[in-house]
Amino acid sequence: MSLALERNDYTYEDWLEMDNNERIEILDGTLYMKGEPSRRHQKISTNLIVELGTFLKGKKCELYHDQFLVRLNKKTIVHPDISVICDENKFDDRGCVGAPDLIVEILSPSNAGNDIFKKYNQYLIAGVKEYWIVDPQKSVVTVYILQDGDYEFTVYRKKDVIPVNVLPGCEIDLSVIFAK
Repeated sequence: MSLALERNDYTYEDWLEMDNNERIEILDGTLYMKGEPSRRHQKISTNLIVELGTFLKGKKCELYHDQFLVRLNKKTIVHPDISVICDENKFDDRGCVGAPDLIVEILSPSNAGNDIFKKYNQYLIAGVKEYWIVDPQKSVVTVYILQDGDYEFTVYRKKDVIPVNVLPGCEIDLSVIFAK
């Protein structure tokens, strides 16, 4: 289970001073320790990275994973499993400042509540255009598309193909992603 520490006023400046901060996220000022991903989590992540990376080769959008730092605001700092950023002005030496175009979070028992509820709200507020929650146990992906300030969602199953809204022409075959 992720550990939420007692204070709720942590900021990016606090995060910079922490040891081993690559496993620490701040959601609306509250500190959370990320758990270790399972082997299945890593396999799904790798499959998604290969598929998205192949599509993005030679294009302006950039793909990042796991320890990549995303600062949505001063009190929300996350390390999404996968991020795609298409605006080069959002980069600095440490990562992304502002909302990526696409964020993918792969559920683990230790982080499911954060990804489904807390991060969902922070990503919505920040304006992340497309947010995927991947459930490895059920072989399901819930895709949230930002429409008029709110998320509309579609659930995709193991044999479905997901059109990536923010990357026209990109489609992800879930039979490849969830292959054993």
